[in-house]
Amino acid sequence: CVAFDDINPVVFLNLIFSIIFGNHKAPVHFLVIPRKPITQLSKSTDDDEKILGHMMCVVRKVAEQKGLSESGYRLVMNNGRHGCQSVYHLHIHVIGGRQLGWPPC
Repeated sequence: CVAFDDINPVVFLNLIFSIIFGNHKAPVHFLVIPRKPITQLSKSTDDDEKILGHMMCVVRKVAEQKGLSESGYRLVMNNGRHGCQSVYHLHIHVIGGRQLGWPPC
């Protein structure tokens, strides 16, 4: 499992991979995606607990590497149609690098 920033590897992991985006919703925007095909959080099972917890550890590690730990960052996981999920493979958006507003519209 590999997290990458265009061409350069950032971190190697086992169950999860992470994709670093350019300037999308914020100066730093990356996804944390499990290799296991879980369509959405509400479809996960108790057997997925290790993967879901590992995803949070990956968020922390990549956020540290991208310099977000001190200033903070936001996690977004859309679930289902009313949650605006458009890609039906579970993933976490991590955005940061600037002051974020609320609501996140």
